[in-house]
Amino acid sequence: MTGVRVRDDESFEKALRRFNKFCEKTGLLSDMKKHSRFEKPSDRRKRKLNAAKRRNRRVVRMREY
Repeated sequence: MTGVRVRDDESFEKALRRFNKFCEKTGLLSDMKKHSRFEKPSDRRKRKLNAAKRRNRRVVRMREY
């Protein structure tokens, strides 16, 4: 379970901000969104293929300069 301890001189808003930053750094929210619904294997392959194409286009663009 993820959590942060509230310090004595800290407001709730600051503790909440620290918690949100911690979740963002660990990738917890993106992982939850990814697993929130079932993804068919064909859709997963399509998504990964599109991501690889985007990466390759970026590499080719960087090599042109």
